[in-house]
Amino acid sequence: MQVFHSPHGALRYHDLPGSGVPLLFVHGLGCAASSDFPRVAADPALAGRRRLLLDLLGAGFSDRPDDFAYTIAAHAETVAGLINHLGLPQLDIVGHSMGGAVAIAACSLRPAPVTRLVLLEPNLDAGGGVFSRALAAMSEQEFVSRGQRRMARLASREGSPLWAGSLSASHAPAVHRAAVSLVQGVEPGWRSQLLALTMPRSVVVGERSLPQPGLTCLAQDGVSVHVLADAGHAMSEDNPAGLAALLADILEQDHVA
Repeated sequence: MQVFHSPHGALRYHDLPGSGVPLLFVHGLGCAASSDFPRVAADPALAGRRRLLLDLLGAGFSDRPDDFAYTIAAHAETVAGLINHLGLPQLDIVGHSMGGAVAIAACSLRPAPVTRLVLLEPNLDAGGGVFSRALAAMSEQEFVSRGQRRMARLASREGSPLWAGSLSASHAPAVHRAAVSLVQGVEPGWRSQLLALTMPRSVVVGERSLPQPGLTCLAQDGVSVHVLADAGHAMSEDNPAGLAALLADILEQDHVA
């Protein structure tokens, strides 16, 4: 893995070689790009391009500083720092769930090199989702002492072994603080930040997650909306080949245009 030493700790990421515009993957809450996206990145549909699989602070192989805020804004600053460090003239970004909000905020900080933003069922509004609300309802101490283990067991029983593993391996305070940040939201919100961006933007919704009026309505605001068959929210786990093919189509259409 490669390492970027941010002011708050080391971010680690897989840097898979290829040509064309590089593609940066940003993962969701309790996840890690190093575990979520290898099958997507290795699929023949994307294998020709350079792919960067980033573990945010507190997740996967990256550092776990106890004094880091782990808010969406704080994560976005470290991602923006990585973008500066890479020095790439062009970059496409894919953000999943919480990672969608992080990607939006990072693009707002460093829009110039980002040629395409693709969001996989992103958090766009305050209030969070079912998982983040359940986490934020606990105190940090409660989540650290027993909530993390309980939710990982629940994820495993409900058929998400990949997510259960990455959640178990995540830094518990990091997961809790990020969940609180999702529930609290920011001003202007991530939806407003997304609509203010000028690069081509797309949202992908899993077929099993429909209906999602808060996401599908984005089509009227110039954001392309796509539905991934045979997938729910954990689309990189449910249908990695389909997701890779859809991402390739989205990115190729925009760069050709």
